Amino acid sequence: MSLVKRSLSLSGHPTSVALEPEFWAVLEAMAAEEGLAVSALLRRLDETRGERPLASAARVAALGWALGR
Repeated sequence: MSLVKRSLSLSGHPTSVALEPEFWAVLEAMAAEEGLAVSALLRRLDETRGERPLASAARVAALGWALGR
């Protein structure tokens, strides 16, 4: 399975995140539940991820959200 890359701006700098489609689906559900765009959710994750790469932080957040259901 191939990764899906999406572009966004973080701290005024363009970047992209590549994730499996299944993770994008969960992130979309998370964002919708909170009334956010996926890009806004990723910006929030970026602010709290510490040293973890953003793609990893997104996967961990998606997994935690899915397990909490």
